[in-house]
Amino acid sequence: MQLHTHTWGDGDRVALLVHGIMADHRTWRRVGPALAGAGYRVIAVDLRGHGASGRGPYTPELFADDLVETLPAGADLAIGHSLGGLTLALAVDRLKPRRAVFSDPAWHLAAPEPGFGPELFAAFKTAGRERIRALNPRWEEADVDVELATLALWDEATALSLAPLAGRNLLPAAPVVPSLVQLADPSFLISPEHAALLRERGFEVRTVAGAGHTVHRDDFEGFMASLDGWI
Repeated sequence: MQLHTHTWGDGDRVALLVHGIMADHRTWRRVGPALAGAGYRVIAVDLRGHGASGRGPYTPELFADDLVETLPAGADLAIGHSLGGLTLALAVDRLKPRRAVFSDPAWHLAAPEPGFGPELFAAFKTAGRERIRALNPRWEEADVDVELATLALWDEATALSLAPLAGRNLLPAAPVVPSLVQLADPSFLISPEHAALLRERGFEVRTVAGAGHTVHRDDFEGFMASLDGWI
């Protein structure tokens, strides 16, 4: 599937941005311009089932194939958040960016407890402003606005499609390209034990102190600072 994209800047270097579930390219509203200001041409996708891109079927492999179909190979930098981190990891051997950043990647989805399965996650599509604000107290109001707009376009079947991944260890065996794993504090996706294992496997791992899962919206300055040496 050819995905909808949004571009910031016209620099000589290329950066790719891949959002997480429920979001679209607008989640990068501050990151895109910041990277453009650093000399990048920044290309952000809407994954299938999100934003202005086409709909289903949904599997991690199809999400990854879409990236390869849509984005240029050999970019200077690629950043994937959450589901975007999982998707980027499945496409990185074909996209071959010079550097990759996996921001709190969905490499281990805990097995759901009774009553807390993917159906509950999908039901978040109807979340209102107050609930979003309560769950994300550090977000700017503009990010709450973006979340409401992206939820309206999001196909919640994407969440249901991830059910087979619950309880599976999806950590990459080794980095395909020099790779940074950026973690929330704490991360509900990457445990301290998994973080240590990733370091052993050759990934650099950094934690953004106090940041929630959407690090770039919870603490934009901390997000950018943690990319020191990678951008």
